[in-house]
Amino acid sequence: MKNSLLLLLFFSSSLIFSQAPQQGKVIPEYGKTFHIESPGFKTDTSSTLKVVFDVDRSFDEAEPNKLIETAARYLNMHENAGVDPGNMNIALVLHGKAVQDALKDEYYTERFPEVLKNPNSPLIEALVEEGVEVIICGQSATYYKVNRDNTNENSKFALSAMTALVQLQNDNYRLIKF
Repeated sequence: MKNSLLLLLFFSSSLIFSQAPQQGKVIPEYGKTFHIESPGFKTDTSSTLKVVFDVDRSFDEAEPNKLIETAARYLNMHENAGVDPGNMNIALVLHGKAVQDALKDEYYTERFPEVLKNPNSPLIEALVEEGVEVIICGQSATYYKVNRDNTNENSKFALSAMTALVQLQNDNYRLIKF
């Protein structure tokens, strides 16, 4: 009985102190984040943040790619922390199966007939509107039969993901790979 009461107290206290993710201001539809009260490692809100996200895989075809959504979370989280969105330069390099996430709706549904629309399209559009560069690996694209005609018109093709990643890092972008 005593153990049950302690267990109940533990779970109820964790529910009381748990926090729900918050909608961001930059891209409200995507990239919810948690507020962190008084972090010990302070966010530098004055410098320009240049980041490239290495996106090499997909998950559920019916849901937006979580790795692409990370760019929205990055924008929302840092804006909420006081970083001016104009001081954030973000690029996504899509390669491997992730190149299919940039397909136009009609081509996406040809590949994934159980899905009516590409769930990544509105996310990519929202990111592009905020200045995010979407770069597609030409090597992966050729392998997966992805081309300029069947992809989001705001996507850029590179010789390869390796080329884009190296060039962006040479331009002082910091690599984020999950």
